[in-house]
Amino acid sequence: MILLIFFAFIAGIVTILSPCILPILPIILSSSIGTQNIGKGRPLGVITGFVLSFTFFTLFLTAIVRFSGVSADALRLFSIVVIGLFGLSMLIPKVQIWLEILFSKLSQFIPQSGSQTGFGGGVIIGLSLGLLWTPCVGPILASVISLAITGTVNLDVALITFAYALGTAIPMFFIMIAGQSALRKVPWLLANTGNIQKIFGVLMILTALALFFNFDRKFQTAILNTFPSYGTGLTSFEDIPLVHDALESLSGEKPNPADMGKPSFDMTEGKGEPASDFIVGGQWFNSPPLSLQDLRGKVVLVDFWTYSCINCQRTFPYLKSWNEKYKDKGLVIIGVHSPEFEFEKNPENVKKALTDFGITYPVVQDNDFSTWRAYNNRYWPAKYLIDKDGNIRYEHFGEGDYDQTEKMIQDLLKETGSDVTDSINNPEQEIFSRTPELYLGYGRIEFLSSPETLKRDSTGTYTSSPTPPANTFGFVGNWNVMEEYSNASQGSKLFLNFNSKEVYLVMRPKDPNQSAKVRVYLDDKLVSETDSAGTDVIDNVVTINADTLYKLINLQTPGQHILKLEFLDDNIEVYAFTFG
Repeated sequence: MILLIFFAFIAGIVTILSPCILPILPIILSSSIGTQNIGKGRPLGVITGFVLSFTFFTLFLTAIVRFSGVSADALRLFSIVVIGLFGLSMLIPKVQIWLEILFSKLSQFIPQSGSQTGFGGGVIIGLSLGLLWTPCVGPILASVISLAITGTVNLDVALITFAYALGTAIPMFFIMIAGQSALRKVPWLLANTGNIQKIFGVLMILTALALFFNFDRKFQTAILNTFPSYGTGLTSFEDIPLVHDALESLSGEKPNPADMGKPSFDMTEGKGEPASDFIVGGQWFNSPPLSLQDLRGKVVLVDFWTYSCINCQRTFPYLKSWNEKYKDKGLVIIGVHSPEFEFEKNPENVKKALTDFGITYPVVQDNDFSTWRAYNNRYWPAKYLIDKDGNIRYEHFGEGDYDQTEKMIQDLLKETGSDVTDSINNPEQEIFSRTPELYLGYGRIEFLSSPETLKRDSTGTYTSSPTPPANTFGFVGNWNVMEEYSNASQGSKLFLNFNSKEVYLVMRPKDPNQSAKVRVYLDDKLVSETDSAGTDVIDNVVTINADTLYKLINLQTPGQHILKLEFLDDNIEVYAFTFG
């Protein structure tokens, strides 16, 4: 706990160097300017208001919106108006007098001076900043935000958030004090204080307008596109095992793999609950970072998937079709890539998968399952349809019911005023599998028929009947069984008794610089002799040169069969069988 508070404080301090601080710098700098000697009163007020506001709204904004009905947009608009008024007060004396009268009436609630140029005025600015600012966060604050969205807020989470806000506020305070010092000590600046105040007044008004039109996010994105290395590595000190272990303790257990799966379908409609936003921190593909607030007024389809999931892959043709048919009519599809296996966290692997599958709509990585938890999701694939007002109106888990999903897309688009007349005629894909998904790492292994006691994280010798019981598999030879995968020694074998039409296996080369090979047999014959080879089998052999899903068997009709795999080297990691 103390460790996370310390690292959160340090993360807050280094945030001042990140690109997300740039849009609010004019407000911070303007807070050191006044018509009289304001001393440290207003800077202290700004950081006090900022720390309190950022901590409070980070922890409770979702709850406030959910229970009060006051939208986050309304609160943001109020803060923008406050910033704009402060800018006007630096330009127009009458506005300044009006604000001073207002703050004098509020002085009983705010310590020290109620003056716009003193502590009280600084508090108001800080309160607005805390609500407006969206930080570039690392794992610590991302975990805090996901807990806040799901309503899991306790004293530990509050202290970590407070430490982050305090760390961010300290550099802000010194920036404001440095600005004051420059005004006092540089003769030219001192002689032109009035003009400088007006310039900063204009900057504050322009900043308020930029915030209103969401130009702050576009500006930040432009900076990152122009200087892609800017800010890289600022949160790298949070990516250490010590911090990750502490975050797991803070957040509770990871999503339990036994609770996650790929069902045929499960569907609900008409929930109408406010949708959780995407948890910041993950890499975006095919788009700059998006938020539901940016997309208000549009219909959003959030699709949870992972690239080695065959059930997810079978939904891609429908998603791509809907994207083409409705993207110009107000539909935005956003894929949330929540990885089932460790290698799926690699952004290069995800990027390659997007190219391979021809996915052009926005996708965000969710390596820490933050957005997954925010939606209380449990399945791959899972689809959530969000209406123009930001409410979840439809959920669907797994494959199937494509016509009904598209009908709901059309209904929600019509609510936006879009003219939708496209016919609905989605081909249904029939699933023939009678064998459940089979995992080969000890973390989720259930159907291993080999009689030997499983050796975890070490190599053991195993035996198996060539015809294991239905829907089970057996190892033969030397196997190193790890939590997520198993690694076969050269010459080892695997026997699988399955009932389906198609067989897939998630594999990767242990050494990414070398390919690996496995020979495939069906019912004790080389697979080519049975005319049932999958698309990844060439001359009875699968070559493994990427971290992905390989299609081994493609039968003409489904049925019960024995698959035998013979490993021709020791460079293959096998993760999970899936069936179709």
